[in-house]
Amino acid sequence: MFTCVLTCSPDTPVIETPLVEALRNGWGGGDARWLNRGVAAEFDLGVVPDTLDKTRAEMDAMDVDLNVVPRDGRRKRLLLADMDSTMIRQECIDELAAEAGVGDRVAAITARAMNGEIGFEGALRERVGLLAGLDAGVIDRVIATRIEMMPGGAALVATMKAHGGRAALVSGGFTAFTSVVAARLGFDWNRANTLLAEDGRLTGQVADPILGREAKVTALEDLTAEMGVDDDAVIAVGDGANDLGMLTRAGMGVALHAKPAVQAEAGLRVNHGDLTALLYLQGYHREAFLDGV
Repeated sequence: MFTCVLTCSPDTPVIETPLVEALRNGWGGGDARWLNRGVAAEFDLGVVPDTLDKTRAEMDAMDVDLNVVPRDGRRKRLLLADMDSTMIRQECIDELAAEAGVGDRVAAITARAMNGEIGFEGALRERVGLLAGLDAGVIDRVIATRIEMMPGGAALVATMKAHGGRAALVSGGFTAFTSVVAARLGFDWNRANTLLAEDGRLTGQVADPILGREAKVTALEDLTAEMGVDDDAVIAVGDGANDLGMLTRAGMGVALHAKPAVQAEAGLRVNHGDLTALLYLQGYHREAFLDGV
């Protein structure tokens, strides 16, 4: 059995009863249930419809995300999350590059790497090299003035933890940022790359080994082993090509406002909702949400 979940942005609740009922009737689903009226609804299905991709595209044009998940085992024990453009709105390296006066150049490399057009490790080394000589104190200023949490992130982490889950922030970015974001949002663990500095200035190098796609899979393996659960107990979320390994291994792998190449491979997609959509995918009602740490 499966469950069809419709979600949209909480800021623009566009899901109406006729839309849900039309889809339910067309697919021969069970009774529709509201998880948050106007924002999230669901109904059960016997099989995944052949018209899923076509219908998903139609819903996408209406600013509605359509996903189908297995009905059993929906609530996950471990949240494994990317940071840049996932738990925060920005790409940290792009913000540092803007301070160094090479913002456009670095942002272009970032976009290509996140869409899988170029290798992540080489792209990271190239971008970090362009930061050589930057005052390391700029990191704190960027965190204070440029970094914004992605809407719904605090509620996602707090609600899962309140129901016995744990949360790990696993980023191809930098520990100087993940440590702050993890503490702010209540993550249990964080892993990322380390920017090297000497005499208060960035050297243009990053410590080895580089944490990229395979390291995120390794984090999934390590943490599930530590918790004594299997891959199906994990919900993973990310937006870039280096997230695909963990997205395809996890019981639920969610591409959040993701690059085209990632959306093409990810099983679940959220293009319009915020991070609370991951709670609706797990069957949580809005009334069960916690606001955060």
